[in-house]
Amino acid sequence: MSALSKKPIALSIADTENPEHQLNRVMGPGRLTLFGVGVIVGTGIFVLTGVAAAEKAGPAAPLSFVVAAIACGLAALCYAEFASSVPVAGSAYTYSYTSLGELFAWIIGWDLILEFAFGAATVAKGWSGYFTTLMDDIGVTLPSSIAGTEADFNVPAVLIVAFVAWVLIRGIQESSRLNVLVTIVKLSVIALVIGLGIAYIDVDNWKPFIPDGQSGTAATGLDETPLIQEILGQPTSAFGVPGIFFGASLVFFAFIGFDIVATTAEETKNPQRDLPIGIFASLVICTILYVLVSLVVTGMVPYTKLGVDAPLAFAFQENGVTWASTLISVGALAGLTSTVLILMYGQTRVFFAMARDRLLPPAFAHVHERYRTPYRITFVTAIAVALLAALLPLKVLGEATNIGTLFAFVLVSIAVIVLRRTDPDLPRAFRTPLVPLVPILSVLACLWLMLNLPVGTWLRLVVWMAIGFVVYVLYARKHSRVAGDPAADGR
Repeated sequence: MSALSKKPIALSIADTENPEHQLNRVMGPGRLTLFGVGVIVGTGIFVLTGVAAAEKAGPAAPLSFVVAAIACGLAALCYAEFASSVPVAGSAYTYSYTSLGELFAWIIGWDLILEFAFGAATVAKGWSGYFTTLMDDIGVTLPSSIAGTEADFNVPAVLIVAFVAWVLIRGIQESSRLNVLVTIVKLSVIALVIGLGIAYIDVDNWKPFIPDGQSGTAATGLDETPLIQEILGQPTSAFGVPGIFFGASLVFFAFIGFDIVATTAEETKNPQRDLPIGIFASLVICTILYVLVSLVVTGMVPYTKLGVDAPLAFAFQENGVTWASTLISVGALAGLTSTVLILMYGQTRVFFAMARDRLLPPAFAHVHERYRTPYRITFVTAIAVALLAALLPLKVLGEATNIGTLFAFVLVSIAVIVLRRTDPDLPRAFRTPLVPLVPILSVLACLWLMLNLPVGTWLRLVVWMAIGFVVYVLYARKHSRVAGDPAADGR
């Protein structure tokens, strides 16, 4: 059988009705939107707003968020078409299997493991940092060797991963309820930041709104040097109009997560209608929040002072509102909890789809008789994420997440063009407009953002994908349902 064999869409949809693998359909458009907001609003809004302003865009940081949102929006248009046409767990992995073939599906599935697992570990490590800060605020000092973002073995990160895994095993209802609760908490804190912060805005801090451009500082070392610096032979620009676009590559991490809405396809009541609504609504809401928060923060404090770990709390401290710092830490903990939850959820659903197709051991595709959740996968995922969060540096985890996400966006955008040609009559409840222009623009935007990631991150992606190719050749291709069942290949 060819490594480019495709899984028929009808077979993918039929798999969702198999009692052994059937998940509960309980999600509607409202929950899906909160699901998306729950994972998107996290580290980005509490940290990157200040970094983008101080290092790249100045008061024009809101425009960097808009540019990043446009890039994500282009990819979202492509995701929405697939999500409404192939409403099956697995997101980009499943879409690639039906349009590009098994090898491409394996590549993107292996890549999504990198995105979701490393993403969850990144946020769990950030959660530990905020938890340590909050404990300090109430007079409890945790040893730096076991807590905080620089810990040798991060115990709080392991504990939050264990708690999230327990919630996920209990079921999508429980996961959704927890997400709703913590999302309400963090949105309330963000509303407080915006509403209270407006009173402390000094419009002089916005002048000039787009500072004069200047040459950026040349980075050194594989983990610091962006690939585009190696290509151009000079550092990227800071401030000016170019700084807005380079700032967009920095704040892209803030938007990671809208694609996870697509992984809920088999647990959505009406996926053809509700998934596109959830994807776009969550992206729009988060973009508005990011723009408002960055406007307020750059208005409260000169942008040159915002290059700190907690810019929102810092802005209020600078204006004498010290009590807001603790509230912001609580909101950050809530935000990061829901982000860990949903990233791990996305990981388990992709793993579930790959195991059901026997590209990974099929025993992992078994669902719990009572909770109807893939509990074995969740357990294994929790162990992997906990170890990553406990042992690896925050920077390495975060940049691996970025490149994994962008690579997935590129493949999904290409897959839309391919499927339009190979299966033009496929029912599409949502159609990406202006094909192939929109998918091509999505690919170009994602590649641009990828070029701004460090050389070391690219090398780790290559190594990860090489390991995946070995696993595919030695195991996945030999056990694949499509490879072992000619009827499944449409022959």
